[in-house]
Amino acid sequence: MEHYNISGFVILGFSNIWCCKDLVGLLLTFIYVSTTVSNFVIFWVILHDPQLHTPMYFFLGNLSFLDIAYITVTVPKMVVILFTEDRYISYSGCAAQLYFYVFLEGSEAFLLLAMAYDRYVAICYPMYYKSIMKNKFCLLLAAVSWMSGGINACIHTALTFILPFCRSHDVNQFFCDIPPLLHLSCKDTFINEIVLFTLGVWVGLGPFFLIIVSYSYIWSAISKIHSAERKSKVFSTCSAHITVVALFFGAGLFTYIHPPSTYALEENRVVSVIYSILTPTLNPFIYSLKNDSVKTSLQKAIKNALFSRLQVF
Repeated sequence: MEHYNISGFVILGFSNIWCCKDLVGLLLTFIYVSTTVSNFVIFWVILHDPQLHTPMYFFLGNLSFLDIAYITVTVPKMVVILFTEDRYISYSGCAAQLYFYVFLEGSEAFLLLAMAYDRYVAICYPMYYKSIMKNKFCLLLAAVSWMSGGINACIHTALTFILPFCRSHDVNQFFCDIPPLLHLSCKDTFINEIVLFTLGVWVGLGPFFLIIVSYSYIWSAISKIHSAERKSKVFSTCSAHITVVALFFGAGLFTYIHPPSTYALEENRVVSVIYSILTPTLNPFIYSLKNDSVKTSLQKAIKNALFSRLQVF
């Protein structure tokens, strides 16, 4: 079998929508701008309002920053492809896109776990919350989340790009992802598939299982609350997190927790939209912008900005 080096890849994920590429490009541009702006606003408000300097909002700020980076890894390149019709991506560009995509994906999985633990301590052990969720401990949880994503990305990127790509250079996806790249290799990818599954369990099923366990204790604690108003408030906070968890882990586990040889690439292209575009787009609305404290701080920031502008005139 002939082995040869390639200088880049061709992204094929848009072949079915090429007839309306301009419309899709405009839609993706709108989604990208609105997502980055909404997440940046939330991040800025949490950073500048002392009343939001609590563990819960610290993790929300991390999530907002992560989502900005997450959607930036894929969508701008998609828009360029749609408007210029140039579907080429360099070998190094593809490797960088894969690395940062997997890095941010893994980091978000562990960050959602840290957020679940924060809610678990707050609801199940409210008397000990401040003594447990100290600033240093929160920083440690965030650092572990980011480092875990980085380690996961390093392993996958290294194992993927030491493979010889000799079948084709056409990536059947909207961006450079692991499964479609493995399909291009003429070398046996059994080791890659084992590592993909094993790390998928560690990064995907592990945090997801621990989140489920934490929420089983949370539901038990909520059921013991006698005040209907307080119970509704606590449940509202948890339901937002559960929605984010369901969207993120549901799509991610569907994609990675089975051998790439059994992947239906057409189905995976649809699912990839959920966890690469839809999730970071919806996170600000289902998690932060519905939060009364964030909305109050945002309204106060807008009023202060307007008042300062009026003073200038």
